[in-house]
Amino acid sequence: MEEAREVKTTCPYCGVGCGVLAKIAADGKTTVRGDPEHPANFGRLCSKGAALGETLGLDGRLLYPEIGGKPASWGEALDLVAAKFARAIAEHGPDSVAFYVSGQLLTEDYYVANKLMKGFIGSANIDTNSRLCMASSVAGHRRAFGEDIVPGVYEDFECADLIVLTGSNTAWCHPVLYQRMLTARRERGTKIVVIDPRRTATADECDLHLALDPGTDVLLFSGLFAHLVHSGKIDLDFIREHTSGFDAAAALAGADAPSIARVAKGCGLAAADVEAFYDLFAGTERTVTVYSQGVNQSAHGTDKVNAIINCHLATGRIGKPGMGPFSVTGQPNAMGGREVGGLANQLAAHMDFADESNIDRVSRFWKAPGIARRAGLKAVDMFQAVADGRIKALWIMGTNPAVSMPDASRVRVALSKCDFVAVSDVTRTDTTRYADVLLPAAAWGEKDGTVTNSERRLSRQRPFLPPPGEANADWRIICEVAARMGFGDAFAYQSPAEIFGEHAALSAFENNGERLFDLGGLADLDDAGYAAFAPRHWPTPERHEQRTRLFADGRFPTPEGRARFVPVRQEATAFTVDTDYPLALNTGRLRDQWHTMTRTGNVPRLMANAPEPAVDLHPADAAARHLKDGDLAQLSTRFGFVRARVRVADAQRRGQAFMPMHWSGQFAARASAGLLSSPVTDPHSGQPELKHVPVRIVREETGWAGVLITRRDLRPTGFVHWSRYAVDGGWVYELTGTEPPDQGILLARKLLSVQRQDQILEYTDRRGLAYRAAAIDDAGAMAEALLVATPDQLPTRDWLVSLLATRQPLSTADRHALLSGRSPVPMPAIGRVVCACFHVGANQLASAVASGCDSLEAIGSTLRAGTNCGSCRSEIRAIIDARQVQAAE
Repeated sequence: MEEAREVKTTCPYCGVGCGVLAKIAADGKTTVRGDPEHPANFGRLCSKGAALGETLGLDGRLLYPEIGGKPASWGEALDLVAAKFARAIAEHGPDSVAFYVSGQLLTEDYYVANKLMKGFIGSANIDTNSRLCMASSVAGHRRAFGEDIVPGVYEDFECADLIVLTGSNTAWCHPVLYQRMLTARRERGTKIVVIDPRRTATADECDLHLALDPGTDVLLFSGLFAHLVHSGKIDLDFIREHTSGFDAAAALAGADAPSIARVAKGCGLAAADVEAFYDLFAGTERTVTVYSQGVNQSAHGTDKVNAIINCHLATGRIGKPGMGPFSVTGQPNAMGGREVGGLANQLAAHMDFADESNIDRVSRFWKAPGIARRAGLKAVDMFQAVADGRIKALWIMGTNPAVSMPDASRVRVALSKCDFVAVSDVTRTDTTRYADVLLPAAAWGEKDGTVTNSERRLSRQRPFLPPPGEANADWRIICEVAARMGFGDAFAYQSPAEIFGEHAALSAFENNGERLFDLGGLADLDDAGYAAFAPRHWPTPERHEQRTRLFADGRFPTPEGRARFVPVRQEATAFTVDTDYPLALNTGRLRDQWHTMTRTGNVPRLMANAPEPAVDLHPADAAARHLKDGDLAQLSTRFGFVRARVRVADAQRRGQAFMPMHWSGQFAARASAGLLSSPVTDPHSGQPELKHVPVRIVREETGWAGVLITRRDLRPTGFVHWSRYAVDGGWVYELTGTEPPDQGILLARKLLSVQRQDQILEYTDRRGLAYRAAAIDDAGAMAEALLVATPDQLPTRDWLVSLLATRQPLSTADRHALLSGRSPVPMPAIGRVVCACFHVGANQLASAVASGCDSLEAIGSTLRAGTNCGSCRSEIRAIIDARQVQAAE
């Protein structure tokens, strides 16, 4: 029997880029743990990363190509993709086709996709879902530095005396980095300031929380800039020797934010809090400002980025230990995509279309005389071009725009009207429904290539499983299509190592130090060197050279060698609240979920903390709408509507609401935040304002509620609302409708699988208001159960769910108890899962607190909860605090 082996690879989730050790046992079972030697995480993993071994099943995987929803051979599918693209180009020109790609692609996949579209098709119509995440950071970096550069490294969090977290719920979205920050706070007294309209888990462990009004970040940081100037806390030597544009930027900041009082009023903050923040920043040399989607996903995100950078340039706090602006990315290879040119306004290797010499250089390197000569369509514009018929053929790779794009209803209509849509993916999604050709791609664990994390560190994703069925690597699929279009000589790669070598060589080609992005030292890596590649930063112009922090020498990759101050002014959000849409809706991530849940949604322990789509409301806003916790609400904006359960939350600011971005049609009837989001974009970056849209929220009057517990993978139809979540052994479906209970019972019963009469147990009450049924399989185990009642009258289901997992024959007592939903013997329920890493529930935590565990440390010692990624610490603390308040009363 083959011995167990362990493979070093990289996590496929966020941009932290954690190292993972995947161990494949002799029986084929895979387990994962953090790589203690990887410098991004030193062995830590978040709840999602720790559960990677539970995402490797083949349920729902795309295994074979399809044409028109029917199985096809690879040859047939690739021939059709190539023919459709070639025909569109021949009849309508190269700008009639487009690629929409993903930060989930590896750098080698990204490189060949970009080369094919820009170099050989001759259009720049390739854009990426990174446009929705990090495009404003890219634009801001290029305006200030001349190139898309993150100057710092993760070690700076441990060197800083002040960390400013703005627009980043780091505790949930980048928990491994957040734990490094908390360690610095605990061990060296680092102060943490959180700037966020919501009181998030991150804000629960900070020294100052500035809950500013949505969209007022520019005003806050312009005020900081002006305060630094007026208080003499600027580095005049650095400004004079290494920057340009200071006077104009400082003058506009002073005019826009002339006083702390003006800033406080404009941001909806207390003047004392603004002053405390400004004084702390001014008096702390080692300051890192970390920002993410809350800054980027705005109609003025680029200005927000430059407002932050202006403050660091003014103080010379950049590129030195514990200092600098720091953009943390949301996807595992958003950085790699930016490096190869995966955005429509980039060319390749940090070169753009603005300089004709760049176009000539890349054209010669690729031997591509027909190269694109102007920028292409950015994501929102691309799907508008699909809608109005300018784009005739579209290839979507590894992303789900039918859910994630703003104004998603319009995007779905566009996809349905497009002449030809090809989709490469690993599973069925809301987007694959629109595919004329479906191409099964290799998934994490099967892919072979590189990724770049938020600190410019390259790491390897290595395969440890064979691709199932006929799934294939994205780069191979792209190269096969390129060959069929007549470009085979330029895409005759035999391995990802060969592609990486070409990518590295292009970064160094005629560079002469003008571009910091330089992998020239890695261009001649052989297969063995590529296989053994250890994590390292770029630039790496020589094999054994790598530069970590950048700009400490005051040299910037602009023509004049100076960083640029950018004058910015506070502008309003794209839409403001009014009487029709009186609340401001914010969207974002949950701690245990990822994007549209195609991977995490299948893992029971990751679904257990937040199993249903919900909208957070302040108690006063909920009461004004006659809403209570758990009610079904309809949310409407100018762009569409969704339904979600209400979660009344004291941490939510009055006048604002929050809804997670993750739910798709695979997990709920109509709960995608993209259906509500505004498509208005930043004029510089093209990034849409996903963080703010005015919304109307009203109670949905329901007549009945039901729950189906089953082994079957269903997509119910005909219900006002449904959602589902994975449990051990199957799924739980929450059902509801506006019909009277008797009609709800008829609807819900249609979901039951057909059973012999002796295998079904049923009960209907005399008034027709409640119905319960259970199906028994041939082995005597419960196969499924259905419970229907008036709202708030459903029995508990923990025991029934546990029966689904065990698949054990039922005892006589169990059969008698089935329809009650209650175990015949006492069975303590753990409650809603709070700690996903160790599957610890709220009831267990409450019991531990009642027994004397009165601190996070005591809980960690007793139950281990909160001791891994730490993203549940704020919830644990809330349970401890509630118990202490109860005891005091």
